[in-house]
Amino acid sequence: MFSTNASQVSTAANYIEDVFSAYLYTGNASTQTITNGIDLAGKGGLWWGKQRDSTGRHWLVDTARGGDYTLCSNLTDAQTFAGFGSGFFTSNGVSFNATNSIYNGNGNTYASWTFRKQAKFFDVVTYTGTGAAQTISHNLGAVPGCMIIKCTSTTSAWFVYHRSLDPGGNPATAYLALNTTAAANSTLAFTNTQPTSSVFYVGDGVGQNPINQNGQTYVAYLFAHNAGGFGLTGNDNVISCGSYTGNGSSNGPVINLGWEPQWVLIKRADASGTDWTISDNMRGLSVVQNTAVLVPNSAAAESSTAVQFSPNATGFQLISAGATYNQNAGTYIYIAIRRGPMKVPTSGTSVFAPIAYTGTGAAGQTLTGTSFPPDLSIFQNRPGFGGAVGMFDDRLRGGTAYLPPSSTAAEGNTAGYYIRSFNMDGITYGTSYVDYNYNGSAYVNWLMGRAPGFFDEVCYTGTGSATTVAHNLGVVPEFMIVKRRDSINSWLCYQSALGNDRQISLNLSSAVGGSSITPWNSTTPTNAVFSVGTNAGTNASGGTYVCYLFATCPGVSKVGSYTGTGTTQTINCGFTGGARFVLIKRTDSTGDWYVWDSARGIVAGNDPYLLLNSTAAEVTNTDYVDTYSAGFEISSTAPAAINANGGSYIFWAVA
Repeated sequence: MFSTNASQVSTAANYIEDVFSAYLYTGNASTQTITNGIDLAGKGGLWWGKQRDSTGRHWLVDTARGGDYTLCSNLTDAQTFAGFGSGFFTSNGVSFNATNSIYNGNGNTYASWTFRKQAKFFDVVTYTGTGAAQTISHNLGAVPGCMIIKCTSTTSAWFVYHRSLDPGGNPATAYLALNTTAAANSTLAFTNTQPTSSVFYVGDGVGQNPINQNGQTYVAYLFAHNAGGFGLTGNDNVISCGSYTGNGSSNGPVINLGWEPQWVLIKRADASGTDWTISDNMRGLSVVQNTAVLVPNSAAAESSTAVQFSPNATGFQLISAGATYNQNAGTYIYIAIRRGPMKVPTSGTSVFAPIAYTGTGAAGQTLTGTSFPPDLSIFQNRPGFGGAVGMFDDRLRGGTAYLPPSSTAAEGNTAGYYIRSFNMDGITYGTSYVDYNYNGSAYVNWLMGRAPGFFDEVCYTGTGSATTVAHNLGVVPEFMIVKRRDSINSWLCYQSALGNDRQISLNLSSAVGGSSITPWNSTTPTNAVFSVGTNAGTNASGGTYVCYLFATCPGVSKVGSYTGTGTTQTINCGFTGGARFVLIKRTDSTGDWYVWDSARGIVAGNDPYLLLNSTAAEVTNTDYVDTYSAGFEISSTAPAAINANGGSYIFWAVA
């Protein structure tokens, strides 16, 4: 049971992945279970959804009103009966039996956003209007940064309070309507009194009754602003309700949140005619691929627009002009939610999956089986025929952008080419191509999820002068791979065992490079930033770059080094079930970048390997790496490139 008054919200510190989810699903016109890890049954909250591939209304279902009743953000209608069925809210999301095409049409695609009630993040409150000014209690545990209020019993607009709507220095004297493109209205719906950490106020006079009509019922969704309450210390922010002023430039305003966003709602406040927009990283919030947009005030299908704002490690930047996002001198409000996860992983399977597959030659082949939404895909053609090359594709750059690790080539970007979409449990390829989907050919794909202490990714623009670049790995990176995207350049790698004045190239078999080019500015990275010097491979003025950062995560991954013995030796990574992925490179002499994985076999017998820096076919008749419960074993038969007596080697392994 859930209270119809102020919600009961836990005050314990939490993690964003426990209280918010952007989740995609495909309708089946039958029972549908959304397992997103959000406990709505026990904690309460809001489920907001929208069909992506066709026209269809938004729907909002919350625990305060019950699972059978929906509201539509693009309509003024009272709540309607949805018929989702009993047991709709679960401890891991929602489960419903609706066959309605709005929510669950067979084969249709949908987006859903789940907000769990949690102090300093989100709350749901219901109340009954009195026609006289009244005070409404809430348990947000912080001053609301934004409130969305809707009458549930009769026709009414959606009223939005936002802390940045600030006529005359008081945001309680203005509101926006979520269901329209109108500019902010200065009617005193909130009695000219700002909310507090325990209450908000609704008015009683002419023009104020829409959120307090006598006898009518209402629901209010409350969002916190930079209130802390999350992470190990309980001091981390996960939601920000702010504003910016547009400059009409492709070098637009930089919004500093202190973290990378995964969900952003934006609305121009000072002029009519612009939509509300919602973008999220599950559908496409990238630095290259077009942004996928849904509009709360419209039933329109998802649209794809040129990148309007680009996420980064500390927020986002507007990179295009236009009235909806960045009109010169325009005033805009936003709600941004922090990217997760915030928890350090404890098992390799929660962040890494090697998948061996056979090409079909047909567009739209989907790889499934990950227990996480993948953020990085590295795939290789195993036969190596036709000059096929491996590719790095990732969610942050967008699936249409690709980089071959065996080449110095600049980034390619072709719509529908390599990866059509990054999914909740895998990826979908685009058109048929020899590199990744030739009919009957064998391939392997190494899929990884970003997570603190394991793997992070940053895209940045070079300055030409020594500088630092922020990241969210949360620990000191031990292995970094940097590639210039806009120009021909080698892939440059930092590895802690080599030192901060050395580099090694992912696309070459060369030994470690000298200290003369200083790609890392001779500075060891920290748990918050890494340094780049003036080398064009990491920091040319105006150059665009991607950096993949890895670290040793206990029981999950190991970045390390070893000295060859020429005899069998075990490499202890601290694992309990052995390594499922091993990358080895000799650093004191020439040697390729060797890769083994459990999908193709790390066994006591022969173990197939591929070379990241080469388009050569997979080698299957050697036994250089074997199983070992704490990591992996190097065989005495391994060549000098893997185990020469006295040779120096670096490695990266995942459990």
